[in-house]
Amino acid sequence: MLWIKTFHILFVTSWFAGLFYLPRIYVNLAQPQEAAATACLLGMARRLYRFMTPLAALALALGLWLFLGYGIGRGQGWMHAKLAAVALLVVYHLACGRMLKKFERGTNPHGHRFYRWFNEIPVILLLIVIALVVAKPF
Repeated sequence: MLWIKTFHILFVTSWFAGLFYLPRIYVNLAQPQEAAATACLLGMARRLYRFMTPLAALALALGLWLFLGYGIGRGQGWMHAKLAAVALLVVYHLACGRMLKKFERGTNPHGHRFYRWFNEIPVILLLIVIALVVAKPF
């Protein structure tokens, strides 16, 4: 189980790298620039999203394996809160994918300030998850 936990941490960390960086690309895409720069940033965003999606799937699959293997969570409020935060992260990931499609179609409705704030959401959720796993407050 320790190897499963090791790879779970690896894939979670890798997934979060993408969750931190993709909205930063969106900040740049939301600002006026030359068509060549926009095309380059769209390519970067597309490749990053395609790369981080399997990482998310592996992180979630290994997390489920740990959940079932250790039998933790049943009757433990901290695990329920953590799973709720993970569900929000999945929603955030999917929202990033929808935003990418809007950028590709040229129909982005938001400015760069929105994406600067949007970029903070995974930081807050990561802090919550870490605090729940380490402190187990419930």
